[in-house]
Amino acid sequence: MDVSMTLWVLTVAGLAVLIAVDFFIGRKPHDVSIKEAGIWTVVWIALAGLFGLGLLVFGGGQPAGEFFAGFITEKSLSVDNLFVFVLIMAKFAVPSQYQQRVLLFGVLIALVLRAVFIAAGAAILAEFSWVFFLFGAFLIYTAWKLIQEARADGEDEEYEEDRLLKAAERRFGVADRYHGTKLWIRQNGKRVMTPMLVVMLAIGTTDVLFALDSIPAIFGLTQDPYIVFTANAFALMGLRQLYFLIGGLLKKLIHLSYGLSVILGFIGVKLVLHALHESGVHVPEISIPVSLAVICAVLIVTTVTSLKATRKQAAAEADQAHVTSGGAKNSIDA
Repeated sequence: MDVSMTLWVLTVAGLAVLIAVDFFIGRKPHDVSIKEAGIWTVVWIALAGLFGLGLLVFGGGQPAGEFFAGFITEKSLSVDNLFVFVLIMAKFAVPSQYQQRVLLFGVLIALVLRAVFIAAGAAILAEFSWVFFLFGAFLIYTAWKLIQEARADGEDEEYEEDRLLKAAERRFGVADRYHGTKLWIRQNGKRVMTPMLVVMLAIGTTDVLFALDSIPAIFGLTQDPYIVFTANAFALMGLRQLYFLIGGLLKKLIHLSYGLSVILGFIGVKLVLHALHESGVHVPEISIPVSLAVICAVLIVTTVTSLKATRKQAAAEADQAHVTSGGAKNSIDA
């Protein structure tokens, strides 16, 4: 898809306006209700849908299909980010009324860093087509790791700060409590960071780790930097509302890691086939409609099986609790 500099500027400006509107509407610290989160989630998904339809009208079926496949993939992978966001919020004991502000700025940091990743990835792929082999192999490896982690999921997870964040805390110092939405304060004559800034940096920089698999994944669906960037932008900008909307549902999506591993493995194979095709080897390539169908099917199956499994587990625990309480009552009566 041939994208002019004018279209790039207009797109970035349009996204900036949407972000500004989102910020000013929710600028006052408050507890986000399910209704508010639901409305804004629908709004962001609708905007992504309208953007995809615009690509269909002005660019054709190929760019539109690539955008929707990329958006759904990035959105599904971003849900996995929410598990870590929950851990970060708990680690830093973020007051509930400030969580939406933390997520807004954290997601903005992530979006800027991902833009850098996308630009670098596009430049590398344009010069060295063999990198598709590396991306494909990395995604297949990541898929295998996800399966291993899902099978070993028996211990409580805890967020650990990375070295960069620890270095920033040592260099600038951190206040001992939150000071509203302030990012910096003066304490004992020294300018120090507040926990608010630290947790924003934690959210933003942690997302970079997730970008290591999500960026290669979307490049496996399209090599158009414009589509890669916009799909990431729309997926990330709705992440804040999604956090509050499905926060309680996250624990029920027990098969999500398996579903994401299938998606990453599938895209990894697609990348390897594409790399072989680019190298002159006659192998079948996986089309965008097939990719979109597989991704949607995996997510639907994963969600249904997760909800059934958690419902069955809850029923078993309820029966066990009933048996235990009944036994205890009989012992007391005796």
